[in-house]
Amino acid sequence: MTYTACMDEQTMKAALAAQRGEITEHLVYSRLAAMLRDHPNAKVLASIADAEKGHAAFWAKLTGVEAKPDRFRAGVRIVLARLFGLTFVLKMMERGEARASKRYSSLEDAVPGLARIRADEDAHEQELLGLLDEESLRYVGSIVLGLNDALVELTGALAGFTLALADSRLISLAGLVTGISAAFSMAASDYLSSKAEGNPRAGKSALYTGVAYIVTVGFLITPFLVLDNRFLSLGVTLAVAVTIIFLFNFYLSVAKDLDFKRRFLEMTGISLGVATLSFLIGYLLKGALGIEA
Repeated sequence: MTYTACMDEQTMKAALAAQRGEITEHLVYSRLAAMLRDHPNAKVLASIADAEKGHAAFWAKLTGVEAKPDRFRAGVRIVLARLFGLTFVLKMMERGEARASKRYSSLEDAVPGLARIRADEDAHEQELLGLLDEESLRYVGSIVLGLNDALVELTGALAGFTLALADSRLISLAGLVTGISAAFSMAASDYLSSKAEGNPRAGKSALYTGVAYIVTVGFLITPFLVLDNRFLSLGVTLAVAVTIIFLFNFYLSVAKDLDFKRRFLEMTGISLGVATLSFLIGYLLKGALGIEA
């Protein structure tokens, strides 16, 4: 027996949306648990997946409908987990659990037994928060250090080289030498600084800083390696820099609950500002030294 006849149209619509949401969450948590395999967190995710399936069954009894999961939404979350790590997706899921709890609170008077489901959603939110201990987030300060310095220093250097040097290959060579040297220097400085502060993970912190720097250098240099026009290459490099800033700050805004807009505008303004200033300095030095390129 269902409660369909007792529900008004608005409540029925909300119930169907909740049912599909629960069965979709079941699919996502099941796939995430399968990804982790023998990891202890896999059991927690599998347990949450089973609970979400039970919630979907609860709604099915009320609506009299067997809802299908949103496979596209589930697939996107799995891809995000592979690209950005489990913590990023769990944070998104945790936000979803919080929204579900609030939504269920507004329906408790109309749907018998919903208080128990809401309590489960609150418990799931706490369980998910307990899983958020991914290594990359412990070293996010080191990653930010490497990323920020590479974006600011190398975009500025490349802008200056674009005016000073006539050949894209020479610009890319100068950029690579500058970038790789700076990456080693930055990693060494991070290591010595962390060591002086008594950080037992100084080596790993330095590694994250250096790798973040070198990866960013690779992305910024690539346009000069594949394009002949050095000014077009610089434009593409600046676009790549803004894209990296956007993606990284979006990741941090979700994973660490930071203000996306403020951080994005700040990093973009600094990187593009330094690049513009370096371009102007290169232009002035070129004229002052009488260099034709």
